[in-house]
Amino acid sequence: MRIIICGAGQVGWQLARHLSGERIDVTVIDSNPELVRRVMDTLDVQGVVGFASHPDVLERAGARDADMLIAATHSDEINMVTCQVAHSIFAITKKVARLRSQSYLNAIYSDLYRRDHMPIDVVISPEREVADAAMRRLAVPAAFDTVSFLDGDAELLGISLDDDCPVVNTPLRQLSDLFSTLRAIVVGVRRTGTLFAPDADDQLFPGDEIYVLSHKDDTGRSLEIFGKKVAPLERVVIVGAGNVGLAVAKSLERRAGRVRTRIIEGDRACAERAADSLDRTIVLHGDGMDMELLAEAHIEAADAMLAVTDDDKVNILAAVRAKSEGTRMAICLVNDPTLTPLMGPLDIDAYINPRTITVSSILRHIRQGQVRGVYSIGDAEAEILEAQVHSTTPIAGKALRDIDFPEGVLVGAIRKGNDVIRPTSNTRVEVGDVVAIFAMASDVPEVERLLQVSVDFF
Repeated sequence: MRIIICGAGQVGWQLARHLSGERIDVTVIDSNPELVRRVMDTLDVQGVVGFASHPDVLERAGARDADMLIAATHSDEINMVTCQVAHSIFAITKKVARLRSQSYLNAIYSDLYRRDHMPIDVVISPEREVADAAMRRLAVPAAFDTVSFLDGDAELLGISLDDDCPVVNTPLRQLSDLFSTLRAIVVGVRRTGTLFAPDADDQLFPGDEIYVLSHKDDTGRSLEIFGKKVAPLERVVIVGAGNVGLAVAKSLERRAGRVRTRIIEGDRACAERAADSLDRTIVLHGDGMDMELLAEAHIEAADAMLAVTDDDKVNILAAVRAKSEGTRMAICLVNDPTLTPLMGPLDIDAYINPRTITVSSILRHIRQGQVRGVYSIGDAEAEILEAQVHSTTPIAGKALRDIDFPEGVLVGAIRKGNDVIRPTSNTRVEVGDVVAIFAMASDVPEVERLLQVSVDFF
């Protein structure tokens, strides 16, 4: 498979890093020679300096033989024109574009992306993806990470284990016996900065960050077992009324249970636009780190505070101040990955990294076989893959104990018909099942091979 990535910024570099070790021929295009040099020096990829929308640049990048083009430059317009050139001149089969402007994303203009107009096969909106991620965090406040699989019937929960966690120092095998009816599996553990897939004899310790795949109906019970209190979300303070903050506020207004929401925005024009767009949300104009304004927003009584300005440092400091004033949970948007190790020491409960979220969305359209969903964990350390099993899939008809999965792979949940089950070693994977699999990054190619569909299927 040959993929051209346009843009060597954070998203482009991360995508190239994901794909370069997976027997995929990757070429990265960017107009900045330094960024291209960095990609070529650190990754096993080819690099081309130039504007991705120029036909001669795409020609040099091997567009005539490319299977996919991902346009992730800083400019929506360059991304759109690049997809048009890739289609009209080079007939590239699949084109993915990252678009930020909300005007391009309005549903009433979706006809624009038809193949006989602007031929973009997949449109990725980072701001919408981030807003959805923020809502997932708010839906499960006790988890530092959460994402849905299996049509919403399974949840991946990121849980930090405290000293008072009732099941620490207990082998995972024993947990399965103690909670035999719990439809949840610990698929990943991060300990002292290292992520790994645990086996049945591993124990959990205070300070571990674990990833649990749970049936949606057992989410609350899973959190309680690992020492987290489940409390309703009634009061939220949002710092930043840009596209992300506004989208979250609108989603909170649509929720069945009433949530009292206040937004703090430093730009008057932006604050006025937010006030005009919202019905029940109180919009305050001012600095999100101002103690008097935070007090006016009743930060001390807030169940959650979400800092989503375009300044990482403002988001982090606002979250720290909110926690110091008594907010139960603080979540902040962080673009710079080097700042994420500060989250724990600063007592920030969760963070949202737009780069990781965007990469996960794009990977979903790259993965081979019948992969329907992908979520990238941490700094490209592991992935959760959701895939459909067909008659020619190599794992079809086999019990899990008989499938030659790599050591860093665990099956966390399986949908059989209308039921989502917790798999055991005796569980047989049948045609029509949908599986959710945790795989360390180095094991993803082998998992893809096990999920591939034979050409005879088609």
